[in-house]
Amino acid sequence: MAVSLARENYVLHRIHSITGVMPVGYYMAQHLTLNTFSLAGPEKFNAVIEFFEGMPKHFLLATEILMIWIPLLFHAIYGLFIISRAESFLTTKYKWSQSRMFMMQRISGVLVFAFLMYHVSATTATKYVTGDAKLIKFNQWHDMLHNPIILLIYIFGVLGASYHLGYGLWNFCVRWGITVSDKAQLAVQKFSAVVMVALTLMGWAALAGFLINKPLDTGMSQSTPAPTASTASFQR
Repeated sequence: MAVSLARENYVLHRIHSITGVMPVGYYMAQHLTLNTFSLAGPEKFNAVIEFFEGMPKHFLLATEILMIWIPLLFHAIYGLFIISRAESFLTTKYKWSQSRMFMMQRISGVLVFAFLMYHVSATTATKYVTGDAKLIKFNQWHDMLHNPIILLIYIFGVLGASYHLGYGLWNFCVRWGITVSDKAQLAVQKFSAVVMVALTLMGWAALAGFLINKPLDTGMSQSTPAPTASTASFQR
């Protein structure tokens, strides 16, 4: 029984690790990338939204469920299970730096889960319930982020998610045996730090775009030619 449980935990831990990178980590990276269209103004940002809204609804929903929501929910729920059974953050089994990274990864995981629940309920979920795509367009984001509390939530939400993914890359490489030596693990740790900083700056730049650019006049059409498939990905 103990061997079976250990094998199950080993397999589930590896699945949890890889889902954090693909597809969840990939989705986060391209999501932040496409959101930087806010820097180009409301017309460009809305064009990205309209590209996806122009796709067949059933195809889009099925893709989101299979490639985003199911992996994300598994990663989040099993991650909370791992946290509930984790050893002490300051255990002597690991180096101090690794224990600190472990602690911050677990804390960021809980906070990011709460942030995503808020983010999805305020945007995509509400859009599907109401059928109103304007809820995820530029003007709505402009109005939302001018609320200081919501702006702070997104500033720290982006930071937490970027750290969680950055450390997750290091953890993925260790858990899958990609980095075995201390030298290799240190190199990936530095790369993960670069990824974290890059994603954080990208997310904050997207937030800045909604603040520095003026919203569209409500009397104007918010339709612009959609970008081609080569400039867009699964943005919601």
